[in-house]
Amino acid sequence: MTAGVLGRTFRHGVHPREHKEGTEDLALERMGFVDRYILPLSQHLGAPCKSVVAVGETVTRGQLIAEPGGFVSMALHSPVDGTVAAIAMRRHPNGQMAQSIEIQADAFSTQRMSAASPVDWRSLTLDEFITHVQQAGLVGMGGAAFPAHVKYKLPEGNRCERLLVNGCECEPYLTCDHRLMVEQPDAIIRGVEILAETLGADSSTIGVELNKPESIEALRRAVGDRGSIDIVPLKVKYPQGAEKMLIKAVWGEEVPAGKLPLDLNIVVNNVGTMAALADYFDRGIPVIERALTVAGPGVDRPANLIVPIGTPVRDVLRRCGLNTQARQVVMGGPMMGTSLASLDVPVLKGTSGLLAFTEDVINHTAEYACVRCGQCLEACGNFLNPSRLARLASAGRYDELEKAHIMDCVECGACTYTCPSGVPIVHLIRAAKGMMRARKAKES
Repeated sequence: MTAGVLGRTFRHGVHPREHKEGTEDLALERMGFVDRYILPLSQHLGAPCKSVVAVGETVTRGQLIAEPGGFVSMALHSPVDGTVAAIAMRRHPNGQMAQSIEIQADAFSTQRMSAASPVDWRSLTLDEFITHVQQAGLVGMGGAAFPAHVKYKLPEGNRCERLLVNGCECEPYLTCDHRLMVEQPDAIIRGVEILAETLGADSSTIGVELNKPESIEALRRAVGDRGSIDIVPLKVKYPQGAEKMLIKAVWGEEVPAGKLPLDLNIVVNNVGTMAALADYFDRGIPVIERALTVAGPGVDRPANLIVPIGTPVRDVLRRCGLNTQARQVVMGGPMMGTSLASLDVPVLKGTSGLLAFTEDVINHTAEYACVRCGQCLEACGNFLNPSRLARLASAGRYDELEKAHIMDCVECGACTYTCPSGVPIVHLIRAAKGMMRARKAKES
């Protein structure tokens, strides 16, 4: 059998139980509008955006309410018709307080967006295209929330030879990307075509894991006989959705340590990002909502929902029936997501899921000394030594951490998942990386 039939993959990685059966067949539904929305000015990697509205001002759905605070920053738009109730510090899902715009929804509005003209993207230069993507508020919709336009700003001497689109959705429980591929394949393919033509890509490829046969078939039907986009089936493995793992799986090529896909003339985006790109250029709709999965044993009515950005998590979970046995809510997937300290925080542009867990499935493993078993080495797709990184992180030996390539860690959590001693490896690494960034910021 050929690799295409068997499915390609990368070396190492793990195989956590998928837990997708509860939502993979549930069609996307729209979340109803609620009374209040909270829009943090920092819900993407990079500089926070800057408010351009005032308290008491009336805003309309899709209206610009904050402009980019720099090149690595995004615009922000109102998800509803309403009134700016406050511009103040509000609780962010990361646990900190963040400057935010709070909007009181207009209870008498139909919340229908006014018709917007499509953007003639073929008439734009690459720099103009990049500006439009930034003004659309488009970030990586797979969860990282990296400003999409930054990837399209090709360094001098580089070009986009290959466009690679991530349809893996390898995190357990999450199925919103799967439903997008099944229900909106034409929008995804349209977004791929727009981006590929603008960047001058020689080829476009979408990688989809084999546990999503409906997605693979829907995308192939959408491509039809144009033959311009290759749909590549991949073996089911975590973290195949990470850029470097996906490139290795699809083409067998390594992105060198310290380098980016652009150094191989490859641009990588998520399927949700492609659909949002098409929405903006064809219908003039900026990023004001996103698809996410609500699942886990702590909810009575799991769902795949299209939710306005800024909707309080409490309202989303109330809609899905948060039950009394729920003890933990995670924003994102169980491997890389954030455990929420409060439900009164908003859905962000990068929120791919809300998972509610009961006491019997929460991992309370005690931590023991590392036994040097090497399981974390076998799990790491970047061929790092996670146990060594964890030891150096605990000791605060930051210079040695840098030499050990800690910044190449994608914080996927595969090492922690496999550790028989219960060492919170990825948390130690994440904390050390934060300290190292803070040190460098002070020195600069």
